[in-house]
Amino acid sequence: MRLHPLVADGLIAAALTTVAVLLGTEAVAQGWPALDPLAWTLVALLTLPLVLRTRAPVTVCLAVHACWAVYVTLDYWPVVGSFGPMLAVYTVASLRPDRTAAACAALLAGVWIYAGLRSDAGAMASVAGQAVGFPLVLWRFGYVARRTGELTLRLRAEQADRARREVAEERVRIARELHDVVAHHIAVINVQAGLARFVFHSDARTARDALDTIEGASGEALAELRRMLGLLRADGVQGADGGAPAPGLGQLDEMVTRVRTGGVGVRLRVTGTPRPLPPGVQLCVYRVVQEALTNVLKHAPGADAAVELAYRAGEVTVSVTDDGPAGGLVPDTPAERGGHGLIGMRERAKLYGGTIAVGPRSEGGFGVRLTLPTPVQAARRGGTVRE
Repeated sequence: MRLHPLVADGLIAAALTTVAVLLGTEAVAQGWPALDPLAWTLVALLTLPLVLRTRAPVTVCLAVHACWAVYVTLDYWPVVGSFGPMLAVYTVASLRPDRTAAACAALLAGVWIYAGLRSDAGAMASVAGQAVGFPLVLWRFGYVARRTGELTLRLRAEQADRARREVAEERVRIARELHDVVAHHIAVINVQAGLARFVFHSDARTARDALDTIEGASGEALAELRRMLGLLRADGVQGADGGAPAPGLGQLDEMVTRVRTGGVGVRLRVTGTPRPLPPGVQLCVYRVVQEALTNVLKHAPGADAAVELAYRAGEVTVSVTDDGPAGGLVPDTPAERGGHGLIGMRERAKLYGGTIAVGPRSEGGFGVRLTLPTPVQAARRGGTVRE
């Protein structure tokens, strides 16, 4: 349980007042005059103002030292009133600059020596040592406390700044993913809209199928937009996407069918023994295939593409290849093909400890090959990209 600073200071002042009262009752046994009502009043003035020590440290320090000087001048036992000034000096050192703390420490030393002169001149060597040692120790402890507080505030500020940067990076990642998703669906819609307009009067069935594909692609694009924008609004809070599952390998057939209706001959082949994969790995494979097929739609019209998903020991591999644009057009360079999509592919591969190769094929066309290790090995391998 954390106490309010004013309450904590009140408890400390009460504790010091209790200690001073208990010591005051021993004054006669120590050879000093008994404390009368004036002395008790001065003791209260030496400790009770400490309730405000963190609110006005210098003012409290000066006030308690003034009261202590009066207390010593009246020849009461100095030890009874020494605790308040000592705590006041520590407080100044912990909250104020070194110059102010040094002045208050010197004030404590001066009153301490004055008390020694008033009580027993024969013990001045011990009194002088105490007058130097105690203020220095209190000053040092206060300085350490102040530096610790400053470093704590700086650390918290750095942590908050790091958290803001991580949120910004996550939003950039989400924005890139949103770009990949929307670009894929818009490419499909664009191709299907052109097809529907071309055959609108000559082939009503084909036009109807194209419109159905447009409807489905636009619906999926809107769903993805809602999911991603929900994440952005909730600052990454889980569940902000309304519970909609992320796409995975089970949706590859639907994607291939959708692209095939856009005029690209796509073949999907699965080799090896299928096995359950983590959702993140499935999403990574899905998005890379989606981006690769989107590039085929945009940059290689009339090309045939092949998607091969291979389950191997300790890893899963997916490749997307095409035979180049129809009509002998000059194929795009990797930078023209990929754009921001290539950056997204690379970052996804790195995130899951995989490798990705992107570039033209020697036999013609373009290819993307992604290899992701199993989760156990993923943490041990770094992601790379080759072009």
